[in-house]
Order: sequence, then structure tokens, then C-alpha cells
Amino acid sequence: MKVVIIATLLAVSSTLVAPLARADETTPNELRLGMYYVQYSVHADDITGPYVPPGVNLRLQDVETLYAAYIRRLSNHFSLELAFGWPPLTKTVGKGPAALGSAPYNGQVIATARWLAPTLLLNYSFFDESSALRPFVGAGVNYTKFYDRQSTYAGDQGSGGPTSISLPTSVGPAATVGLAYHLNQRFGVYASYSVSEVNSRLTADTAGIIRTTHIDFWPRALVISAGYSF
Repeated sequence: MKVVIIATLLAVSSTLVAPLARADETTPNELRLGMYYVQYSVHADDITGPYVPPGVNLRLQDVETLYAAYIRRLSNHFSLELAFGWPPLTKTVGKGPAALGSAPYNGQVIATARWLAPTLLLNYSFFDESSALRPFVGAGVNYTKFYDRQSTYAGDQGSGGPTSISLPTSVGPAATVGLAYHLNQRFGVYASYSVSEVNSRLTADTAGIIRTTHIDFWPRALVISAGYSF
């Protein structure tokens, strides 16, 4: 029985690392589709401005969204990845006092926004292209544009009236680590974990009354995807 188990384990292991009849020199392009699971590790200054008590802060709710990427193989080990996510609706939640005046604050969704965040990465893949299983690491730059920024009813109540929100564009470094498993020359599946430096200065304007805070979003994304090479 032990001999059978050992033989089975050896067969599975050899399948994972078995050489593939790959021809990446003729299939240098790849498209990937999958899911982003984004967690925010927010660090924000307390909101400052007229009539704002101490300790008024915020946090973001985690989101899930579609992932798409184009990969161009440069050599046996290096490739360029241009990754996108379908712009998710991100909700900003009040953090701090239970209420601002008579308006509930802590735990309330006070604002929403969407963001478009293409990321360009230079990836390095370990092992040879003939290996089915290849870990990889990458580094690059992230560009994040915020749009469709809205103050909610709870946000307007806490601010004292209808409020407009601005969030300037952010550019910062990004890094990733992951694992690729090539099913054959054309198809593969992937898992990766990425982190980006995204920061901006939020400005809320309520009838000319300005409140501000600086936000470091630090999104961390788990990506599960499948790819097709051509």
C-alpha cells in the first residue's frame, strides 16, 4: 500500500513540473481574465475644517471586481503585464464619533466613488518555460483615477448640507508575487497577490465650507485568473 501511495505522489509531482511542449516564441501574447479581491489598509489623517470635532476619520469597505490583463513575453524569464480592473463602487465609511451633531456618523456610508487603476508590471518568472509550474514576482507603477464621487445622504447630514467631493489622481509603485500553472501551450491558470501605493487628498465642499484629509489607501489584491496565449 505504501508503495502505491508513494508512486501516486511521484506521478502527481512529475505532472506538475513536467516539461511542456511549449512554443512561447510563437505565442508571445497572452490575455487573462479573472477576479480581483481587494482589501484596503487605509491610513487617513483626521478630517479637518470648520465645525469638525477631533477624531473624525474614515475607512473603506473591501470590494470584488473583474480583472483583465494583457501580457507580452519579452524573454524566457521576463514579461510585461498591463492589468485593469472593472471600476468598482467603493464605499467610504465614517470612523470616529457616534454622531456629528444629530447625524449618525460612525459606521455610516458617507461617500462613494469609482476608480480606474491600470497597473504596468515587469514580471520575472522562475524556472524554464518548459516547466508547467512557475512562480513569479513583479514590480511596476500604478495609476489611479477617481471619478463618480458622491456624498451620500448620511454624508450630507454629517456635513450640514449637500456636499461635493474631489480626489486627485494618484501615481505610485506596485508589486506582485504569484504562481502560474500552464495546462498546455495555450492555456494557463494564475494566482497572485499585489499591493499598490495609492494616496490622495480628499476635499469636501459644503456650500463653500471646506474640509480635507489625506488618505493612503494601500489596496491589496488577490487575483485568480485564467489565460490564453496566442
